[in-house]
Amino acid sequence: MAVVIAAGLDKDVAGAPLFRGVSFKLERGDRMTLAGRNGAGKTTLLRMLVGETSVDGGELAFEKGARVALHDQRPPRERDLTLREYVLAGCAELVALEERLRRSEAEMAERPHDAELLDRYARDQARLEHAGGWNWRERALTPLHRLGFADVDLDRGLDTFSGGELTRASLARTLAADPDLLLLDEPTNHLDIASLEWLEGYLTGLDAAVILVAHDRWFLEAVGTSVLELEAGRGRFFPGPWHAWRRETAAREIALGKAIEKQQRELARMERFIERFRYKATKARQVQSRVKRIEKVERIERDPRDTRSLGFSFGAAERTGRVVLELEDGRLEVPGRTLLKDGELWLERGEHVSLVGPNGAGKTTLIEALAGRRPIEGGRLRTGHNVTIGYLSQHADELGTRGTALEAAQRATRLTPNKARALLGRFLFSGAEAEKPLDGLSGGERRRLSLAILVASGANVLILDEPTNHLDLDAREALEDALRAFDGAVLLASHDRALLDAVGSRTFAFEDGRLRAYEGGWAEYARVREERREAEAASAAAAKQERRAGSARSERRTRSGPSKNAQRRVADLEHEVERAEAALAAVEDELSDPALWSTPSRSERSTARHDAARRAVAEAYARWEQATADGHPT
Repeated sequence: MAVVIAAGLDKDVAGAPLFRGVSFKLERGDRMTLAGRNGAGKTTLLRMLVGETSVDGGELAFEKGARVALHDQRPPRERDLTLREYVLAGCAELVALEERLRRSEAEMAERPHDAELLDRYARDQARLEHAGGWNWRERALTPLHRLGFADVDLDRGLDTFSGGELTRASLARTLAADPDLLLLDEPTNHLDIASLEWLEGYLTGLDAAVILVAHDRWFLEAVGTSVLELEAGRGRFFPGPWHAWRRETAAREIALGKAIEKQQRELARMERFIERFRYKATKARQVQSRVKRIEKVERIERDPRDTRSLGFSFGAAERTGRVVLELEDGRLEVPGRTLLKDGELWLERGEHVSLVGPNGAGKTTLIEALAGRRPIEGGRLRTGHNVTIGYLSQHADELGTRGTALEAAQRATRLTPNKARALLGRFLFSGAEAEKPLDGLSGGERRRLSLAILVASGANVLILDEPTNHLDLDAREALEDALRAFDGAVLLASHDRALLDAVGSRTFAFEDGRLRAYEGGWAEYARVREERREAEAASAAAAKQERRAGSARSERRTRSGPSKNAQRRVADLEHEVERAEAALAAVEDELSDPALWSTPSRSERSTARHDAARRAVAEAYARWEQATADGHPT
């Protein structure tokens, strides 16, 4: 049964239509991504679905009793709560459900044969089990831990956390509510790669319908099963993954361009005929016919917003020495903590290097040190010959808040007003937009302004800290193209895996207070990291098995010696356990493919396969443990 059905939704803003006729249908396991330019109505549509904004036309229908939850970028209103209280307060429906079950139990003691009461109790109990049973509070706090919070954070007041931490807390609260329809507006903001990967797995296994808005292309590809495109005031539903929609969009754009060119050629041909024979009496009827045809033609045109797209490139980089940056035995500290010790990092001419690691590991601190914005606490940092560094901070702090966008560009680049305006025009600050005050710019506008200044800097070494923050998809792809074409050196710290995959050719990773170098870009680093995790897990499993076997052998030695048949049986069962664990590992590796969880039926089959493999391991262990305990074959 569908969780939500939208039929012909209309929405007006300030008396003008925002969109018309938006329709879609979602069932459990469906994960629809919203695509469209800023201002197309994506966030407004989410707020319509949660009931925060009115529906001006069309119909919305929800599954009976469906619970809807929205995560967006607004900070929590409640600041006098602890983190634990804030998250659990989002689960008020579960608290009420517990109380309802307790009342029902008391009533059933008095009316044990009341069919209606028994049916209501069964439904409520099934709902609580779906949320984790009577231990749902422990399950509700799991997202907090997986989104980067520690146990010591749970009883801190909300007013002690940063804005980014509060955004992650809001996401955890929304997930903890266990809704039937989950609405996520930019859920990937402020998440590191480990949290992103966990969230992808969580959403693909969720027994709910999901609608999300995001600019992280890797995330959209991993999670989405369909796309709703909001364009020019209309909605277009595409049943398929993100990359297929992008391919279809590109094909549609090519077809539109060809249709426009064909129509323009036909119109030009008719206009030439009219101009040539306008005053010739024998052609008057044909001229009038063509004039009427031109008047009736419905012109094929692009949305005016299509012409406003970001596209830029960095100039040719002036040649440097072979090594442009080198850190030896580097040490970085912040009050009360050492971020990096014995750090080794080097960047060569023309190299594009990625820097990755969890939030709080020290990436920004290291970036600032390499860019000359702060000292290092130990070691040596050398800059190569003829190096000019262009630095982009995570929040574009280098822009300041004084003056206008135009004045900031002139201060940083020393360009004349006309040349500065031309530069800003390439970054979508045309006309009066160049006069916007800095303190009134959006996050995306500040990022575009800082990119404009970076392009004009003439730097031959770029040091970039989360450069895609606040950028939409088109701008991210424009930055990706520009960095790939840049012939200077790049050091890039980012959680945008699509950007890392496209740009990086070598990777440095923060791991337990040290820097570890990996040859290759993101894909190679991710492969090596996963292989190491699997090897560590296998080693831990083997050690656990050996401890169990050793304990069993010791116990057997205290008894009368088992028969040879019993010993052979135990050895066979040990091999059976190993085979079952290997089969489980193979199934889990195969099920890491999001495609196997893309529909409810596929999710059901995948879950069944995983459960069967886990049962096989448990049963093999049970037979082996019984055999070792008894000292004879079972």
